[in-house]
Amino acid sequence: MLLSRIGRALTAILFIAFTPFCAWAQGALQPIPPLTGHVIDQTGTLSAADTQSLESQLATLEQTRGAQVVVLMVASTAPEDIAAYANRVGNQWKIGRRGVGDGVLVLVAKNDRKMRIEVAKALEGAIPDIAAARIIDSAMKPRFQQNDYAGGLSAAATQLAARIGAEALPPPPEAGHTPQGTNDHSVFDWTDFAIFLFFGVMVAGPLARSFFGSALGGLLVGGGVGVLAFVFTASLLLSIGAGVIALLYTWIFGGSSAPVALGHGGGSSGSWGHGSSGGDYSSSDSGGFSSGGGGDFGGGGASGDW
Repeated sequence: MLLSRIGRALTAILFIAFTPFCAWAQGALQPIPPLTGHVIDQTGTLSAADTQSLESQLATLEQTRGAQVVVLMVASTAPEDIAAYANRVGNQWKIGRRGVGDGVLVLVAKNDRKMRIEVAKALEGAIPDIAAARIIDSAMKPRFQQNDYAGGLSAAATQLAARIGAEALPPPPEAGHTPQGTNDHSVFDWTDFAIFLFFGVMVAGPLARSFFGSALGGLLVGGGVGVLAFVFTASLLLSIGAGVIALLYTWIFGGSSAPVALGHGGGSSGSWGHGSSGGDYSSSDSGGFSSGGGGDFGGGGASGDW
């Protein structure tokens, strides 16, 4: 278990450190917008009434069943295909309850004329790939072909809610009650903190200095460790402290040892992809909406076009 956590921490730190280089080499990736509600339309397609109706539908599902379904409409996902972008969004937003992982992302790339239902691992039994494909083909595609985007999304939400409702999920928390560890910023895991500082930085520091030089390499590692520390601890103060320590370590000691060679893992996306997003927890512009901090998206779901 500890070795697995160390491996995930190192992979994540290296992913953050080298994302700018990869983005330059492959072309800039589409940014991930902040998570501000159950419905985010960056294309201006949905009317205010349509958005409110769909938001109410998905909020009711979350209140009664606990699962989070989020709709995102973007113009395009290029240069990524829609599956890779959806996986990146789902993991960065952390849709679904922590410890349950009951999240679903419904993504529409309007200009690409593509759509995808991305399902967190905990719901892959309730919404297998073939079921997601049927929802796309029966609920979304025919309505989208008629430019009825609101109707297609509402119909898809209804079918997703029916499948989620049949799944044996833990009941949602009572109003005003925050499950331990979900958004409790006072919880701090010293084991993860030690992993970040003593394992991640020792590997990422020399690599970052080797590729980007002392100054920029230190900033990348410090920033990456700070972000990851916030993900694990939800404490801004501790995250800043971790980032500063990693920055200083890389600048002072990062060049004293040779970089460690690591194999390149598979997968087209990660939890900390390129793009700015402050929406892992809450947004003051969304009436207090927040992700559950959970969903682990492993590529389950289906894609389609119209």
